[in-house]
Amino acid sequence: MNNPIEPPVLISRLFTFVFAGALAVVLVLILAVVRLTPLTRTQVFFLTSMPHDTMEISLASVPVNDRNMAIFKESFIKEYIRARNEIIPNAAAMQRRWRADYNGTVFAWSSAEIYADFAQRRMVNALMYDMPEFEFRCSVNFGQIAPRDRTDTKFAVSFLYSCTDANGQPLRDSAGQPLRKDYTIAIRLEMRNKIKWEERLRNPLGLKVIEYTVEVGGSDPLDFEF
Repeated sequence: MNNPIEPPVLISRLFTFVFAGALAVVLVLILAVVRLTPLTRTQVFFLTSMPHDTMEISLASVPVNDRNMAIFKESFIKEYIRARNEIIPNAAAMQRRWRADYNGTVFAWSSAEIYADFAQRRMVNALMYDMPEFEFRCSVNFGQIAPRDRTDTKFAVSFLYSCTDANGQPLRDSAGQPLRKDYTIAIRLEMRNKIKWEERLRNPLGLKVIEYTVEVGGSDPLDFEF
């Protein structure tokens, strides 16, 4: 009859087996990491909580009435003035916003005459052609938006226009004055019955700015020098 293995010896052999297995796993992992180092590319993964073909989007119809159109026009005016006047220190983003085709926000929302006038502004030419890199920003802070006629096509828009440098300090013009000024713009809208195929995503309702006049503030906000 074979001699039985004493419990202490059995436990010792079991720990030896477990340790050897763990050491083998660690060595395999180290080898895998060494083979992956250095990484030669970045892999991007997109995770979703459910398959896209099972997702549902709820849509609610918005009645076309005077109140909703007034809300839409006010929102449109704000976005137009921001797209036209706000400046961020990103040349590529500014060129996309101001470009002369229907992928450009200002172009898509302006009549041909208004965009042609916009393209002559000093900072438009500077940022589009002469200043590939810059470190200042200009912001628009709105005041009142008031209708000027009973058809709600012309509005007076007041806003504070201010520019700061990379450190958040007020940017100064060529005369040494801070670039911070109150403006009032007279703006007229027109909703067109037909739009170009290229602008269907940017301007699905065919709303265009057909008048843009600086009433308070002097020259156009984009005509400053520093």
